[in-house]
Amino acid sequence: MKNQTIYKMITTLAVCSMSFLSVSAIAAQDEFQRQMAQKIMQAKQKLKAAEAAKGAERNKLMGEHMKMMHDNMGKMQAMKPKSGMTMQEHEDWISEHQKLMDEMMSQMMDEHHMMMEMGGMAKGSSEMDCMSKKSDDAHKH
Repeated sequence: MKNQTIYKMITTLAVCSMSFLSVSAIAAQDEFQRQMAQKIMQAKQKLKAAEAAKGAERNKLMGEHMKMMHDNMGKMQAMKPKSGMTMQEHEDWISEHQKLMDEMMSQMMDEHHMMMEMGGMAKGSSEMDCMSKKSDDAHKH
C-alpha cells in the first residue's frame, strides 16, 4: 500500500511540474513570439502533410513549406526584444527566440532530408524553385 501511495504522489508531482513548465514557457513569450510559434507549427503540419503525400502533391506541399519557412525566417530575423526590459525578461526573450529558431532549423533539416530522398528538386518545378529565386534576388545589390 505504501508503494502505491508513493507512486501516486510521484505521478501527481510530475504532472504538476510539467504543467507548470508549459505555463512558464508560454508566459515568457511575447505576443509576436506566440504568433511566430503558431506559424512555425503550421509550417510543421505542412511538412508532415508533404511527408505523407506522393508525386506532384508532395512537390506542391514542399514548395508551400519552403515559402512558409522563408517568410518565417525573415520575420524571425527582424524580431527585436522590446526596449525597457529587465535583464531577466531580456534573457527569457532570447531563450524563447532561440527555441523558435531551433524548431525552424529542425524543420529545414527534415525538409532537406526529404528532398535528398526525392533525388533533389525536380527540374522545372516552379513550386520548389521559389526559394532559390527569392534568395538570389535578395542578394543582388
